[in-house]
Amino acid sequence: MSDDCPLISVITLNWNTTAVTTDFLRSVQRENTYNNIEVIVVDNASEQDPSDAFRGAYPGVRVIRNAANLGFSGGNNVGLRVAFGDYFFIVNNDTEFTPGLLEGLLDVFRLHSDAGIVSPKFHSFFEKGTIEYAGYHDINPFTGRNGMIGHSEKDCGQYDEMKVTSYAHGGGMMVSRAVIDRVGLMPEQFFLYYEELDWSEQVKRKGYKIYYQPRSLIYHKESMTTGKSSPMKTYYLTRNRILFMRRNVSRPAFMVFAAYFFCFTLPKNSLVYLITGQREHLRSFWKGILWQFNPTIPH
Repeated sequence: MSDDCPLISVITLNWNTTAVTTDFLRSVQRENTYNNIEVIVVDNASEQDPSDAFRGAYPGVRVIRNAANLGFSGGNNVGLRVAFGDYFFIVNNDTEFTPGLLEGLLDVFRLHSDAGIVSPKFHSFFEKGTIEYAGYHDINPFTGRNGMIGHSEKDCGQYDEMKVTSYAHGGGMMVSRAVIDRVGLMPEQFFLYYEELDWSEQVKRKGYKIYYQPRSLIYHKESMTTGKSSPMKTYYLTRNRILFMRRNVSRPAFMVFAAYFFCFTLPKNSLVYLITGQREHLRSFWKGILWQFNPTIPH
């Protein structure tokens, strides 16, 4: 290991999105300016073997094919277990690199000994110059939701200061091997959505902080794997919203959240799905709720 140029493992997932992941790998090949990386693609049991396409886009990429879809956390954990890096950059396959991305993230660890996870500034790929993420607000104790700082704003430099933030962005987060050795791998109970928020909470409980680094920029296409609105997304957002609150707030706070959810969110969402004829979303919404009482319900 070189202290000046430690190895960074870039880890991304693929699930039936060969063209998207190929574009991602080409962007790494084209835009990356850090000269000590390994690139790992974990394929979550896609229908077709994408290995040749990935190696054509990025010679030297390590492709790992899972026998089953292990979800976001489980898939990334497979990559983390085999990676050789001193630092890991867990990144969505529906993103594109920009020059200096990895250097900026690494600098936060050099400057701040309490850095646990560092995320870059996110811009929309389809509306470059429009911010998606410049840090996260705290979770609302009533709703169990939070928002991204700067979301949909034109980037005029208003969020160009490195700062501590509440949560990392799961679409791009750098973490050191030393932090993972203390905190552990990503929580696999979530499968999809809220896992990076839960992991951020675990990291903070060990005394580390979550940082936002505006000097590093990444472009995000958003929801290319699950779709912007799908029954699967509705299920996991509902299920994991409740699970996150169960795991990360005090009992009195959870009771407040539960009262809000069952008295307001449940009837409101059910009515909206009924009126708009979204019966698959309605079933997924209720399935996500009922999972709390019977975790053996299949995905």
